[in-house]
Amino acid sequence: MKTLTLLLLTTLSLHAEHAGDDGARATASSSPLSLREVTRNVVAQNPAIREALRKWEAAKQRVAQEGAWDDLRVSGTSTVRRYVDIPPNAFTDQMVSVEQAIPISGKNRARARAAAAEAVAAFEAVRRQEFDAIAKARSAYFRLANGYAQIELNRRNYTSLTQIAEISRSRYEVGTQNAADVLMSETEAAKLVEMRRDLERNVASAQSQLNVLMNRDAFAPLGIPAEPPALHAELTAEKLRPLVVANQPEIRTARARAAAEQARVQLAQRAWIPDPSLKVEGQRYNDATRDLSEVDAGISFNIPWGNARKYSAAISEARLNLAAAQAATERAETEAIGALRDALQKAETAHHHVELFRDKLVPQARQTFEASQIAYESGKMPFGEWIAAQRSVRDLEAEAREHLTDYQIALAELESVVGADLHVFPTAQSQPNK
Repeated sequence: MKTLTLLLLTTLSLHAEHAGDDGARATASSSPLSLREVTRNVVAQNPAIREALRKWEAAKQRVAQEGAWDDLRVSGTSTVRRYVDIPPNAFTDQMVSVEQAIPISGKNRARARAAAAEAVAAFEAVRRQEFDAIAKARSAYFRLANGYAQIELNRRNYTSLTQIAEISRSRYEVGTQNAADVLMSETEAAKLVEMRRDLERNVASAQSQLNVLMNRDAFAPLGIPAEPPALHAELTAEKLRPLVVANQPEIRTARARAAAEQARVQLAQRAWIPDPSLKVEGQRYNDATRDLSEVDAGISFNIPWGNARKYSAAISEARLNLAAAQAATERAETEAIGALRDALQKAETAHHHVELFRDKLVPQARQTFEASQIAYESGKMPFGEWIAAQRSVRDLEAEAREHLTDYQIALAELESVVGADLHVFPTAQSQPNK
């Protein structure tokens, strides 16, 4: 009798804890959270994207600065005090000059091309931040959806186990089943309650990550994700390789930096060409009655040919930097293809697991459980084997849902690796225009 009382109290406490969890879940629920909405909010509000966007806008302003002519130079002098006697109009008392450097060598245009290439690299940094933030947001969204799905599986399994416990208790009371069977079912139910706490922690973690990516308070409530349609894309290496080479931000950044180094090579070569400065000078003599006594014009330029070692070293440095940038481009392309293979293999493996569990393992486990239930009710199977069959179904269903989440995340990561919209997910991505 004491054993039955203890079992009854345990069942009541488990029911109370599960009821409280369901009530909390209902309180936290709001309107459904769509993947499109999450993507749109991340693109619009993510601080990392906005930071990269501002840096790109700043980099574009550098192009006009580098391409501009040097500032006009204006100078003026005036005699303050003269301590010697001089004849009239022997020296100037005031002088004003205007000087302008003329960039006939095109150094300013070479600097502008380098700045434009750096601006392209800054733009690619914006694209990389967008792809990374979107991939993280989608992964968190899928983990959140998985957390709620696992909690629902846990709830259904808990209901099934409590029903099994009730049957066991009834049979124990009439003497057709022993107390060990009742304790076993109660223990399985308690394990589910413990598992639920871990699942709720996973949900909270995914909610926090989503809120942070959308630049919201980590404790802000989120709706329950709407389950996206079944995802499957016929993505092959032959189809994706050219997309990676053409679109991945890292490759395009490396190419832009190589273009910048090419412009710097031209700049170093043009340093041998002197840029003349034209100067116009107006003078007023000490005893002149007119405001302007004399107008002079002149030209000046530097002579780089006497410092050959300096300019030759600058050209060699620029060429070596260009070779390094070209090697970096080659490395970026090689690494991109390697990342593509890894991401594609991950997606294919996850999809294989999804199909295996969905079409074979889970249906077979359910059939096994149904057969074991019939065998148990007819007295041909012990209670422990029936519980084991129920546990097997529960574990396989949970693992199948995990594999589906892994596949969804793998597709999100694959799109980030490629650097292009693969038309797998609903998207609200709006990249800036170059």
